[in-house]
Amino acid sequence: MRSLLVRLHRWFGLAAAIFLFISGVTGAIISWDHELDEWLNPGLFHARTEGTPMPALELARHVEQADPRLRISYTPLELEPGHALTMFVEGRIDPATGKPFDLGFNQIAVDPVTGEIQARRMWGAVSLSRENLLPFLYKLHYTMHIPDGWGIELGKWFMGLIAMAWALDCLIALWLSFPSRAAWRKSFAFRWRKGGYALNFDLHRSGAVWLWGLLLLLAVTSISMNLETQVMRPLVAKLSPLSPNEFDKRTPRPLDRPHEPAVTREQVLAAARAEGARRGWTEPAGGIFYSSPYGLYGVGFFEAGNDHGDGGLGNNWLYFDGKTLAPAGGSLPGTGSAGDLFLQAQFPLHSGRILGLPGRVLISLMGLVVATLCVTGVVIWARKRAGRRAAAGMRQVHSIPAAGQGA
Repeated sequence: MRSLLVRLHRWFGLAAAIFLFISGVTGAIISWDHELDEWLNPGLFHARTEGTPMPALELARHVEQADPRLRISYTPLELEPGHALTMFVEGRIDPATGKPFDLGFNQIAVDPVTGEIQARRMWGAVSLSRENLLPFLYKLHYTMHIPDGWGIELGKWFMGLIAMAWALDCLIALWLSFPSRAAWRKSFAFRWRKGGYALNFDLHRSGAVWLWGLLLLLAVTSISMNLETQVMRPLVAKLSPLSPNEFDKRTPRPLDRPHEPAVTREQVLAAARAEGARRGWTEPAGGIFYSSPYGLYGVGFFEAGNDHGDGGLGNNWLYFDGKTLAPAGGSLPGTGSAGDLFLQAQFPLHSGRILGLPGRVLISLMGLVVATLCVTGVVIWARKRAGRRAAAGMRQVHSIPAAGQGA
């Protein structure tokens, strides 16, 4: 049994090492994606003009009127002082082709005083240019930039399957780390003074034992991030009832047949603020999106710059039908069944944001740990492989009869 588990651990480690190494390093970096992105690209984040900013929805209307090819798909509603308004956009349908306009960008930075677009980029593009570096690393982390195909997000599926195997391998590795009761202390020890291969081995085995719970947490939450609808949600639903998800109820339309909204962002925002006040929420309406494949608006409640939801289980969101303005549910962290709470916790746990700044530091360090375990694991395999080859060579030499023997 142990020999089989050793082979499984080895095969998974070798097959997934490069992907987990990349995911670990990029995860350590993107824990600080907003800060690093702003440092690298001040033109995308800092307003060019000093003065009184226009309201966010007025800026959104101004941008759409200036370029009828595009629709604002997401905009913050609260501005950080001195910052540009960073919006996501999508192409409207081109009447001449029946397809969405190819804008060449999906994110813009708008000067909040003048309403002019001061910067554009294609978020997630395969590019190492200054303006695309952080989005490139962010998407690399969970898709490896594997192109979609057959209507499937192949990159997300691939990394989700890697995460499933990783979670199983965490259990296998724990079993292998404790070969006997008498030797359990060795599984927690580091031979710092001995160094070399012995220390490399201890960093791989004992390091993983000390941090095993966090490694398993990262593996499980990775499954949720990439395969929530396909794997995690159905699995959790077998153990706990889940609140209905409005997006799960609707079949998304293709990009060339989007739902055109019949109500305005202003109407949606007014309805959301009224509902938020009725529920006693104190956070302001911080952002609004429109999902054209689903025909749904969403309004999030958070302070300016806190769209990620630093601390706790995240931000409150309310959804509204894009044609009738009818309430369409919401995402209300901290409420619902045990299964709801489990799913709500996945991104805050994976990103460390559930603990605020200390959690982000911890997850950044864990990314480096994952990368280190990949390197030390490959070193162990290479050393043992070289040893096996040397032993095989010696056996072959000893099996050759001495010259002249038996003559």
